[in-house]
Amino acid sequence: MRLTFPHMGLLSIPVETLINGLGHEAVVAPPTNKRTFELGAQFSPEAACLPFKVNLGNFIEALEQGAEGILAAGGTGPCRFGYYAQIQQQILHDLGYKFQLLLLDPPKGRTRELYRALKILLKYRRPDQVVRLVNLAWRKAQWLDRGNKLFRYFLPRSKDQGAAGRCYEEFLAKVRREPLSGQLPLHYRDLSTKLETLATGSSAETILRVKIIGEIYMVLEPRVNFHLETVLGRMGVEVVRPLSISQWVEEHLLGVFFPGHKQRTILLSEPFLPSFVGGHGRETIAELVDAGVNRLDGVIQVLPFTCMPEIVAQSITPEVSKVYGIPVLTLVIDEHSGEVGMMTRLEAFVDLMRRKKAMMREVSN
Repeated sequence: MRLTFPHMGLLSIPVETLINGLGHEAVVAPPTNKRTFELGAQFSPEAACLPFKVNLGNFIEALEQGAEGILAAGGTGPCRFGYYAQIQQQILHDLGYKFQLLLLDPPKGRTRELYRALKILLKYRRPDQVVRLVNLAWRKAQWLDRGNKLFRYFLPRSKDQGAAGRCYEEFLAKVRREPLSGQLPLHYRDLSTKLETLATGSSAETILRVKIIGEIYMVLEPRVNFHLETVLGRMGVEVVRPLSISQWVEEHLLGVFFPGHKQRTILLSEPFLPSFVGGHGRETIAELVDAGVNRLDGVIQVLPFTCMPEIVAQSITPEVSKVYGIPVLTLVIDEHSGEVGMMTRLEAFVDLMRRKKAMMREVSN
């Protein structure tokens, strides 16, 4: 079966590996672009959040390329994400598209759809082959996240930021093509060596450290957040980002083996947000508290317009910001947001953090 899936940061690389390895054909939608936004906004409910609209646009463009099935995730809790797939399926059927929906609902949700999807996905491979393939996809996700973290560290410290970006793109291409999990650390070490040769040795005083928090799709997908990480890196800002594909898998799919993620979130957020509000609302507050404790220079919260969990978190961020004395910039994004306005706000925020850091140095001296 020719299967497609929505874009979300680096997710396409391990998912493409998994689909092709299982004996299907991955139909990767074109990189999210202006037409994707227009298609999604045209056929989505007006009040739907931006991730819903962009995902719908991804699906339409992939179906136009001959996709026969859509691989989508489900969810539980207050966030509307749990209803995305079913509503998108109805919209696409109304538009005349014929396809199968393979819905990967979490085990605590309804299991009927999950079993049906797994039966179709796994029918061409033996259990031992599936285990090896899942391990390869999982290792790719882990090493991609490590490579991304390395790139975020070195970009603001590079004498040639364009060359650093090219090295990183080469790393992504190598990981995408790599059939052996044992070779992935070698690609990472190669990236590390190349980035280190470009480092200028900038002092810690000149580098700002900013944490990006918020709704996971908006944080991870660069084409909807205006390439926030790269833009900040080129301004001399090291981006700290706790959310990643591998972290999400560890917390939500392998939580029994990684209980520390949830425990940490509850411990840090409880004084300000003692209950679960859906999505990544509680994680947003926990990571803001963590940034304050570790004295980062600032925090940027990214959320889609109308996102209920992040709106709840946004109402609490001023209190956390005041307690820890850390600047917070909130970016609410929809299909009408413009790059120029976003750049203006980022430049002003970076300037504010630089002045605050300079004043603190003067006081300490």
